[in-house]
Amino acid sequence: MVRIKKGPSKTVSIEDVARLAGVSITTVSRVINKLPSVKEKNRLKVQDAIKQLKFQPSVFAQRLATGRSNVVMLVVPRYEGIFYSFYALELIRGIGTLCDSLKLDLLFHLTDARASLNFRGTNGVIFADIIGNRAQLEEALAQGLACVVINNYVEDLEVDCVAVDNIKGAESAVNYLISLGHKKIAHISGDLVTQAAAHRLEGYRRSLKKNNIPVNDGYIFKTDYSRGQARAAAEKLITMPDPPSAVFVASDSMALEVMTVLREQGKQVPRDLSIVGFDDNPSGLYGPVALTTVRQPLIKMAEEGVKRLSALMEPKKKPKIEKTLLATELVIRESCQPLA
Repeated sequence: MVRIKKGPSKTVSIEDVARLAGVSITTVSRVINKLPSVKEKNRLKVQDAIKQLKFQPSVFAQRLATGRSNVVMLVVPRYEGIFYSFYALELIRGIGTLCDSLKLDLLFHLTDARASLNFRGTNGVIFADIIGNRAQLEEALAQGLACVVINNYVEDLEVDCVAVDNIKGAESAVNYLISLGHKKIAHISGDLVTQAAAHRLEGYRRSLKKNNIPVNDGYIFKTDYSRGQARAAAEKLITMPDPPSAVFVASDSMALEVMTVLREQGKQVPRDLSIVGFDDNPSGLYGPVALTTVRQPLIKMAEEGVKRLSALMEPKKKPKIEKTLLATELVIRESCQPLA
C-alpha cells in the first residue's frame, strides 16, 4: 500500500479573501465588522469569497478596518458562587447585550488578585469592581488601554467609573425603618473588602447618627455575603438579650436567609422583626412575605459602562474622564411594619 504524505493545510487569510473578491483588505475587514461604508456589490463579493474559502475571521484582524480592536475584556474578580449571584448575572447580561448591539466582541475573564492579565488584542477593559486587583487596572492604564470601572467609585486614579450610590441607598433603608418607629436596628453587612459593603455599612451608621440614635456595634454582623454566614448572624440576632426590632441586610439573598431562620424559630416577619434588603432580586417577591429592598440599577450601570468604554475606544476622540454615581430606589413591600 502506498501512502501519500499530505503537505500542511494552508490557513486561509484575509488576504486570500481580498484576492478572490477583487477588493482591498480594508474592504474585507469592513464587511467582517459589518460597517456601513461598503458598496453593496463589494459586500456581496466579499461574502461570497468568505463562503467559498470557508474563512474564519480573526478578531485581531479587526484593527485593519478601524485602527482599533473591537475586543472588550470584562474582568470579574473571582468569588464563591459567582454564577449564582444575581448581581454578577445582571452585570454580565447588561454588558453582553450592549456589546452585541455595538458589534463589540466580549472576552470574559474571571481573575484573582495575583493573576497577571494578557491584554494582547484587546482595546478596552471593563473592570467589574476592584477587589484586590487594583494592580491589574493600573497595568491596563499604563498600556494605554481604554478602561472603565463599574460598581466601584475610583477617586484616586484617572479612570472612568460608573457606580451605585450605596451610601445613600443604605441611608434610605435605615431612614425608612426609623420612620416606622424603630430605634434598635441591626445591620448584617456584606464582605467589607468590597466598596459596596463598606459603603452600605457607612450609610447605616450615618442614618443612625443623623437621627440621634447611638450606633450599637453589637447590632452589626459582618459577613462575606454568603447565606451561610447570614444564617449564623440571624441566629445570633434573635437570641440576643436585647434583640433589635428591625434589620437592614446588605443583600436580598442574605435577607431571604434571615427570613428562613425566623420561620424555623416560629417567628414572623414583620411582626417579630422588620427586614430591608438590598438589590431588588426578583426572588424577594416570591416568599411568604415580599421583601422591602433597595433597588440598584445594575443593568443601567452595566450599559453606561459599555457606552463609556465604546466612546473611549474611538481613536479620534479623547473624552474627559467621567465618574458617575447612580441613584438607588427604596422599594416598599411587606417585610416592615411600624413598631407597636
